[in-house]
Amino acid sequence: MAKIVLLSASIRQGRNSHRVALYFKNYIESNQLADVEMVDLDIYDFPLFEERLRFLKNPSEKILDFAAKIREAEGVLLVTPEYNGGYPASLKNVIDLLYDEWRKKPIALATASAGNFGGAQVMTSLVFSLWKIGSILVPAMFPVAKVQEAFNEQGEPLDKAQTDKRAHTFVSELLWFIEAKKRMHN
Repeated sequence: MAKIVLLSASIRQGRNSHRVALYFKNYIESNQLADVEMVDLDIYDFPLFEERLRFLKNPSEKILDFAAKIREAEGVLLVTPEYNGGYPASLKNVIDLLYDEWRKKPIALATASAGNFGGAQVMTSLVFSLWKIGSILVPAMFPVAKVQEAFNEQGEPLDKAQTDKRAHTFVSELLWFIEAKKRMHN
């Protein structure tokens, strides 16, 4: 089974995008699609990094733990909110912290917003940053509009059947790219 890190990017109080991350954790586990580990940036409580990991003189155990999780994952399902058309500083902070760990890593993007566009605007800047460091961007998207209405705080969707149908296509694409990358390395 593929090993996926589910990265929940928001650290705000009352964060709604985390509902989507909880949904995906449950969806992947209950359908036995992959081994999935939630990596919640809110729990890490990272400082603002002044340098990439490889140049830090004494990285903390938290930093090394985070880097190892990303490095060991075969793919990343990244869930991010849209803040004023961009992605949160907490996510930019960890993208810039690592380099080799992101390189050639299949990454699927799920976006969320309180408005009608489902975080579509965040894609431009986030896709560019991930492309620039050499990630493999999965061409499927999972935008969630009015996230506070679409999912409850436990990550349960209002319309389970439709959400599961969309999730199936989205997660299948990530798994395809993980398998393709494995085959390229043989």
